[in-house]
Amino acid sequence: MNQKNLFRACPVCGSRHLHYSFSISSHRVVQCQDCDLMLINPQPSDEVLASIYGGDYFVLSDTERGRAHVSNLKQSTADRYLDILLSKHDSEALSKKTILEIGCGGGDFLLRAATRGLNVVGVEYSSFACTTAREKLKDFSAEIIQGELSKINTSVNGDRFDFIVFCDVLEHVRDPVEFLKIVRNLLAPEGLILCVVPSLDSWSAKLLKANWMEFKLEHLFYFNTKNLRSLLFQSGFSEMTHFPAKKTLSLDYISAHFEKHGIPFWSFLINLGHKFIPAKIANKGFPITASGIGMISKKKIDVGLKISVVLPAFNEEKTIQNVIDGILKKELNGLKLELIIVESNSTDLTRKIVNSYSERPRVKIILQEKALGKGNAVRAGLKAATGDFILIQDADAEYDLDDYDALIEPLRNGSEAFVLGARHGGGGWKIRKFADQPFRAFLLNCGHWFFTLLINIMYGVWLRDPFTMYKVFRRDAIQNISFECNKFDFDHELVIKLIRKGFRPIEIPVNYRSRSFLEGKKVSIFSDPITWIIAIFKYRFSKL
Repeated sequence: MNQKNLFRACPVCGSRHLHYSFSISSHRVVQCQDCDLMLINPQPSDEVLASIYGGDYFVLSDTERGRAHVSNLKQSTADRYLDILLSKHDSEALSKKTILEIGCGGGDFLLRAATRGLNVVGVEYSSFACTTAREKLKDFSAEIIQGELSKINTSVNGDRFDFIVFCDVLEHVRDPVEFLKIVRNLLAPEGLILCVVPSLDSWSAKLLKANWMEFKLEHLFYFNTKNLRSLLFQSGFSEMTHFPAKKTLSLDYISAHFEKHGIPFWSFLINLGHKFIPAKIANKGFPITASGIGMISKKKIDVGLKISVVLPAFNEEKTIQNVIDGILKKELNGLKLELIIVESNSTDLTRKIVNSYSERPRVKIILQEKALGKGNAVRAGLKAATGDFILIQDADAEYDLDDYDALIEPLRNGSEAFVLGARHGGGGWKIRKFADQPFRAFLLNCGHWFFTLLINIMYGVWLRDPFTMYKVFRRDAIQNISFECNKFDFDHELVIKLIRKGFRPIEIPVNYRSRSFLEGKKVSIFSDPITWIIAIFKYRFSKL
């Protein structure tokens, strides 16, 4: 066993639960049981990998016509990716921007970038590819560097690049954490990266399973959306946006790819069909999302981690002071904390109590002119949040602040992006027990069972308490999601939209003591369930 290239723990989340899945050419593929990353472990030797990256590594590269065809396909794909990437940048002239492509190959991406006015730099290991790239870019002021990324001296070129692109590269590197560290050091403040990798979430991976064409020896890592986001977050990137990595391919290219990699049944079927397709059609490029996912992310300037606690408050004079004091006393193992209090023009002394904290550090106060509902207040708090993590906290003291540490830990270690604090307390039923109103408690518990079952069926999850107040998530998870619910239906909207965006929550038991309606509970037993049903069905089919 090659101890040098052996991972004892997951490079994304640090878990040591790396379990065997299957083998590729006698090399073990293992999967992290906590974040789902798959990797070849131990990795192949340099000699084995060098034998793979030969002159015939790329399909259709053995003829001039084939190389020209592939180049046209790659340039069409490059234009699509550049459209997405440049839509995220400010209005400053592109001629002042510099883009670095890692693994630039024959220079097709850089050529399309240069035609848009960008200053281009490429890094490529293959001397033949570097020569090809320089020839394509001879009419532009392009810099092509042969060798590893480490050849770019960060002490000289640090913060140099406005954009760094690495398409189908991250899965090849031996240490993605170290790779991204170098990338971050080379990126300008507020600079953007564009990363494309084969995804375990793709339809082709789910269809072909262990025969997936991307399961090959030179691909050392296999990501999905969740763990790729976690890896980027852990590496100092923020404001992540993922998109289907649609490539321009042709039937000629697809057939050659399946013939080269020999996928049981599918290679025979596709190559057989290819023989009956007219050459003019087989050579025509078309956009398709086959197996990839793209991610655009911004360099995070402040490397320290911060959590934003969003606290909506309306008519909670009996409990809010203790809740605020308890939050501000929390020590979260070096995690910075900001408290965002959204006060909705209470009719009791709540606003006066909240205003007494206006000069306190780490406290932001939002005073609403009118009470529009808890959901509206939380939405206002989310817009003001600047933390890496967000935690929603009610002001009614039903939940235990001592559960913060357990809820935050999966986000801190990178294994999860979305956590729910389940009100079952490790197995005991604790949702609602009203000593003074037992029948109402029974009705609400029945409603909880019904709506939980409905959510699970409609969205293909298995949750026990999706409507808990304790929702904790990375701030990038809600990026580009618009919310509209104002009342308690926001609890449903938030969970549903995060699930639909690909964030499957884990549930951690928390302590909970429900207050009754006589004690101030505000949920309406008749009108609110109607809004919940509307939200569950509406957001199942509406666009995010």
